[in-house]
Amino acid sequence: MKETLLLTKHMRENPEDSHLIDSYEKNGGYETARKTLINGSPENVLEEIKVSNIRGRGGAGFPTGVKWGFLAENEDRYLVINADESEPGTFKDRILLERDPHQLIEGIIITCFAANIENAFIYIRGEYAKPARRVQDAVDQAYQKGYLGKNIFNSEMNLDLVVHLGAGAYICGEETALLNSLEGRRGEPRLKPPYFPAVKGLYMKPTLVNNVETISSVPWIMENTGKEYNKLGVEGSTGTRIFSLSGHVNNPGNYEIEMGSSFGEFVESLGNGIRNNKKVKAYIPGGASAPWFRGDQLDIKMTIDDVANNNSMLGSGAVVMMDEDTNLVNAAKSIVSFFAHESCGQCTPCREGTTWLEMILDRVASGRGRASDIDLLLDVCDNISPGLSWPPKMTTICPLGPSAVSPITSLMNDFREEVESLIPTKVLL
Repeated sequence: MKETLLLTKHMRENPEDSHLIDSYEKNGGYETARKTLINGSPENVLEEIKVSNIRGRGGAGFPTGVKWGFLAENEDRYLVINADESEPGTFKDRILLERDPHQLIEGIIITCFAANIENAFIYIRGEYAKPARRVQDAVDQAYQKGYLGKNIFNSEMNLDLVVHLGAGAYICGEETALLNSLEGRRGEPRLKPPYFPAVKGLYMKPTLVNNVETISSVPWIMENTGKEYNKLGVEGSTGTRIFSLSGHVNNPGNYEIEMGSSFGEFVESLGNGIRNNKKVKAYIPGGASAPWFRGDQLDIKMTIDDVANNNSMLGSGAVVMMDEDTNLVNAAKSIVSFFAHESCGQCTPCREGTTWLEMILDRVASGRGRASDIDLLLDVCDNISPGLSWPPKMTTICPLGPSAVSPITSLMNDFREEVESLIPTKVLL
């Protein structure tokens, strides 16, 4: 198994200066945007994106071309790049921001041309100080070259691009919470409907919200055609994707591959296997929000649909491997504690429920568990995500609450005996 380098090719070939505009232009950077603006049409760009069949790389996996087509007609419209990469285990957008920001800017220019947008924003998570500096420097360089601002590339197009650094809140990765934060409000999700960003987004105007990796793919698609992009990967999961591999592997890191290989092949070929030749006990296929798979499920294909058909999600592309010695109760507690801490507090089931789940898991993990704790855990989970099914039903505005439920249902479905083993025998009797 080998990598297929589209998004990461420039940074691999020019590791020292890939973030600089001169290096980017030496490799043909901005030529695709120039040709698109001068010789192309918005309709042609939209058609190429639809033909490519690229699906959003932020987690939801929604077809990008279809999403662009939802944008309501209005005089004022915006593009917002979601660079609030806060999902535990995910670090693929970071390298795109830090090591090849001009690729993202070129993708933004082409996207705004296709959607008739004159104002765009890049919302970067508060902890990404270095990536934010790199992106701001790249934006300044693009302005100096005339690639942003008035009549860019000597065309009739105007585009202003603002880099906004968040304050460090996981919830702002949810698109409507991000928009609230960008407006200077509390980072809390909005109800959908009516606040679908494509209709009522930033400043209540039609807004496209796209992930960094998604928009960074646009220049390659336009240069090589959507048809060529569609040939990569498999049906329903076309193109390449950057997967963040971490956990008990010998060679963790970001890997850009065509979707369709199995998780087992991915870990053995690129991750160089599990440390100390241990077996895989469980693994997370798509970030902390995703339900876990067992170690005997490594043959599942790394596609959006295959993972979904096995009751989980490819999500943000974060693959976390846990070996046979892992205390899965502690692993679940760590994830639940994260979500309890990051809850914005707007919805009662999430605000109260995640805290209860954290307390119960802490009690069980420390050997102070009660016989009723297993049923209590599931009862609290059911109040957050009724039915405990996947995709989750929700009593909350956004999926943060159900995300805390995922590791617990994974424990109970496949590793219940491990939870029971931590409850003192005299309590069980």
